[in-house]
Amino acid sequence: MLRIDRVLGSRIEAPFAEALHDLEHHGAVDILPLAAGDVSRRRLRAQTRGGEDLAISLPRDQTLFDGAVLLMDQARAIVVRVNAERWLRLSPRSIADAVELGYHAGNLHWRVRFAGETLLVALEAPVDDYVARLGGLISERRVGAAVVGEGEAA
Repeated sequence: MLRIDRVLGSRIEAPFAEALHDLEHHGAVDILPLAAGDVSRRRLRAQTRGGEDLAISLPRDQTLFDGAVLLMDQARAIVVRVNAERWLRLSPRSIADAVELGYHAGNLHWRVRFAGETLLVALEAPVDDYVARLGGLISERRVGAAVVGEGEAA
């Protein structure tokens, strides 16, 4: 298992961009795909697309981000790619429905954003899991629900 204890920089920074370009021509750049919810974590275990197991433990002043260079030498590099985040857009029909929806989202510790009168829940599990937890709110059409991508969430 490869231990990563710091982010070296960004793939677009001059010192890394040219070297990464050369390594890509030799198929020597491995990608670490991460869910958007994982970039705020400082400690995690993950596997690159090439099958390399990583143990990441970052200092408090560093975070992961799309394009973060985790390893680079003359032979290879590992770069983070953040997957596009999907959201469940929930639109309550009344104030009572909004209060009940807020109760469920808070009680279940869902990661949320607000867009006017709409609640956006980050999808970190299958959509059906969220719908099942909301029960009658959706089946009785007290709350409208739709899955949206990052660009459509705002």
